[in-house]
Amino acid sequence: MTMPLAVVDITLDNAQQYLIDESFQRPVVIDFWAEWCGPCKNLMPILEKLATEYTGAFLLARVNADDQQMISSQFGVRSLPTVMIMQNGQPVDGFTGALPEVQVREVLAKYLPKPWEAPLQQAQELMAMAQFAEALPLLRQAYDASKQLPAIALLIAQCHIELNRFDEAETLLSSIKMADRDARYEQLIAQIILKKQAAKTPELAALEAAYIKAPHDLSVRYQLALQYHQESQYRPALEHLLEVLRKDRSFTEGEARKTFTSIIAALGKADPLAIEYQRKLFTLLY
Repeated sequence: MTMPLAVVDITLDNAQQYLIDESFQRPVVIDFWAEWCGPCKNLMPILEKLATEYTGAFLLARVNADDQQMISSQFGVRSLPTVMIMQNGQPVDGFTGALPEVQVREVLAKYLPKPWEAPLQQAQELMAMAQFAEALPLLRQAYDASKQLPAIALLIAQCHIELNRFDEAETLLSSIKMADRDARYEQLIAQIILKKQAAKTPELAALEAAYIKAPHDLSVRYQLALQYHQESQYRPALEHLLEVLRKDRSFTEGEARKTFTSIIAALGKADPLAIEYQRKLFTLLY
């Protein structure tokens, strides 16, 4: 998929295409500038940065007011820099002078999608196809960029639940403020309870009982970790393996450590759980 054009220099030949026609597809931000204009040179890098950041959500159209006097006159430009926002063939907003980046963002934000909306949409499409592991990185990106919107936190929790990562789901849900705990929140809590019950195989139940009876038996704890791993409950698996390694770094001739690192590798280096336990292993060993 080709990324839409983010920045273009306007001439008489392409003015109709990019200033008018394009504005029916997405906002067009017109920057009128000149070489001799100092404030123009301060503003343009800000606009170019935002055009790159929004990856084509709007078109930055640069008009050299000296070279394109006819276009500048048609738009009634009287001072530089002048910025106009075009939508549906009409100017809808704008400003003059070199505003700081924060203010430029405020002006543009009224007409542009939020930076986190695109990854959120992609994640939701993946979730609809039951590709929950693939959706998680996009949801985390959207969650951080949106300053941790509770609605996105619920989607992340849902993915964790579908992947049998109940501890991660519970941790995230517990961070949601009481005022934001709606019916969807309660539904996810109920799902965790039911799935935990359904996910507990006889083998896991037996090993958990054996561990309770003999918590210092490393062999039992190691087998319990393997069973957790087999049932895709990665946090308890890693936690038990870490405790085994704390007691005996060479347990089972290094198999415990090999299993630990294999789980981390399978999760992927960018996975927060993998990062957390990679650090814990590093601290333990070094």
